[in-house]
Amino acid sequence: MKFKWFSDLSAFYKLQVISRLLVLIAIFSVISAGCKKESLDELNPYNGKSTAVFNPLKLYGTVTDQDGNVYKSITIGTQTWMAENLRTTKYRNGVSISEVTDNTEWLNTNEGAYCNNHNSSNCDTIATFGRLYNWYAVSDSRNIAPIGWHVPSDEEWTTLITSLGGDELAGEKLKETGISHWFQNPYASNESGFTGLPAGYRHTAEGEFVGLGLITFWWSSTEADTAWHNNPLWARYRYMVYLEKGTGRGNWIKELGFSIRCVKD
Repeated sequence: MKFKWFSDLSAFYKLQVISRLLVLIAIFSVISAGCKKESLDELNPYNGKSTAVFNPLKLYGTVTDQDGNVYKSITIGTQTWMAENLRTTKYRNGVSISEVTDNTEWLNTNEGAYCNNHNSSNCDTIATFGRLYNWYAVSDSRNIAPIGWHVPSDEEWTTLITSLGGDELAGEKLKETGISHWFQNPYASNESGFTGLPAGYRHTAEGEFVGLGLITFWWSSTEADTAWHNNPLWARYRYMVYLEKGTGRGNWIKELGFSIRCVKD
C-alpha cells in the first residue's frame, strides 16, 4: 500500500523527506543509547566509583560478577586475583544473599550474610572497600564467586604470600600505597598490584564494626579443625595491619564479617 501524499511529491521533495527521516532516526538512536547507558549505570552504581590507588605500572584485567559489578584483576606469579574486594549481593545463581544490619541478628545467624562497613549506603565507600561477609556465605553451595572464579583456599593464599617473599615481606607488596585509606602506611609499595585496603571487619561480640583504616581480613575457603565453645568450627583467614610490612594467618569463628578476594579457576 502506498501513501498518496508521498507518491504525489516530486523526486526532490521525496529526497528531502527521506533525509529528514534518516536524521530523526539517527537522533532517536543516540538518545536511546544514552538512556540505555544511564539505566546500566543505575543498575551498577558502584562501577567506576572506587577511590583505591592502583599501581599505575601494572596491567589490570577485569572480571564481572553476577550482580554486574566490574572489578580490576591482576596476575601475580601463577595466579590471577581480583584487585578489589568482592561486593556482590547475590550468589552465582542469582539468589540474593541476606543483608544483615542488626547487631543481634548478625551475631546469631548461621546462614550466608553480608553487610556494608558501618552499614554505610555510600556508593564510594562500598565501591572502594567492598562488602563484609560471614563464612557461611563463602561456603554456600550456590557459590558467591563469579563464574570462572572461586574463594581461595588457605593453600592458594600461601602460594600468593610465598611468591612475594613470605609472611614477613608480602604485606608491603600487597598494600595500597599512601594514606588515602590507611591511617598510617609506612610499609607499602603495592608492587604486586593487589591493592590491599584496610576494610576492617565486623565482630560477633556485639556485631560492632572494627578497624576501618587500620586492618583488613580476608576469608579463605578452608575450615579450621578447632572448635570454640558452642560455636561451629573456625575457618582460616589472612590479614594485614597498618604498621606492619608482613601478613598474618589464623583461625576465627565463621560468624565474623570479613572481606573476600576471589582467585581465577
